Amino acid sequence: MSSNSNTAPRVLVVGATGISGQALCRRTLDARWTTYGLSRSGKTPVDGVIPVAADLLDRQSLSDALSEISPDRVFFTAWMKKDSEQENIDVNSATLRNVLDVLGPGGSVEHVSLMTGLKHYLGPFDAYGKAVMAETPFHEFEPRLDTPNFYYAQEDELFAGAAKYDFGWSVHRAHTISGFAVGNAMNMILTLSVYASICAELGTPFVFPGSATQWNGLTDLTDADLLAEQMVWASSDAAGRNEAFNIANGDVFRWRWMWPRFAELFGVEPEGYRDEPRPLEPRMSDAAQVWKGIADTHDLVESDVVKLASWWHTDGDLGRDMECLTDMNKAKKAGFLGFRSTPDSIASVVQRYREARIIP
Repeated sequence: MSSNSNTAPRVLVVGATGISGQALCRRTLDARWTTYGLSRSGKTPVDGVIPVAADLLDRQSLSDALSEISPDRVFFTAWMKKDSEQENIDVNSATLRNVLDVLGPGGSVEHVSLMTGLKHYLGPFDAYGKAVMAETPFHEFEPRLDTPNFYYAQEDELFAGAAKYDFGWSVHRAHTISGFAVGNAMNMILTLSVYASICAELGTPFVFPGSATQWNGLTDLTDADLLAEQMVWASSDAAGRNEAFNIANGDVFRWRWMWPRFAELFGVEPEGYRDEPRPLEPRMSDAAQVWKGIADTHDLVESDVVKLASWWHTDGDLGRDMECLTDMNKAKKAGFLGFRSTPDSIASVVQRYREARIIP
């Protein structure tokens, strides 16, 4: 990269309050990089981040907020969920395009890293798993599915921006992310932690909500800190320039093995798959009232369960009737050798939520 070696990189993390964004902020601050964190609210959960408040859909808002910032690296982790995939495409293309068009003319940007996910291979929410899929483990060279997908639209915006403004790029396709954050729309570890805490409070079994395939088949997860490590590496190493990479912990597991271990962290009785999926969303109708009682009893910082648990997303992940895991050879061949132990990663995240008094 062409940054002056005597000057710390100036980086902009777009989506700084999310699981991935917070991990990136911590990673770049640890490297002593000047780190700006952009969010709609301007909140900066990570100490040391310079806050930037802007609406990604309002180009003037972005222009005003970023006028004094000249980052050489941009990490884009933000997304907005809409009711249809076409709306997802329209909105999430616009957010990335607006950031690139505001920053690009200044000429400071050398690399943009975009976080996407395995819906690149599985299809979007409203056509999930219905298109022809590649064999697992998924490889980066697989062709795109013949169905609209906002990940594809974002990639195309990234490629167009790179050609127009002459910066390098990287795409990072994560599986379900295990990390520390609150208020995120896709947070399976916190959702399961809330669910297990409710089971402990009520004295009910910790019932696996998903499909037989997810119970018995192999899968993997992505530690948020590992994702941040790869994104920072790709922004700094020539081998990561203009490439797409899968990112997962590097180990695999079966939920029938992991579920009892997760239950043990909360002292609840695990119950596995039986006959059919038992999704969380319809079973959690009383969760708000129960959680408020738990929060009051244990003096937790958040009593609104809606801000902690995303039942729909966990049901989607664990309800898939397909095997889902990724190949990491491309990243390894390029020189990225990072890995995480998934059981250790999960236990560490649960402990962090406890220390922050988010769960009992």
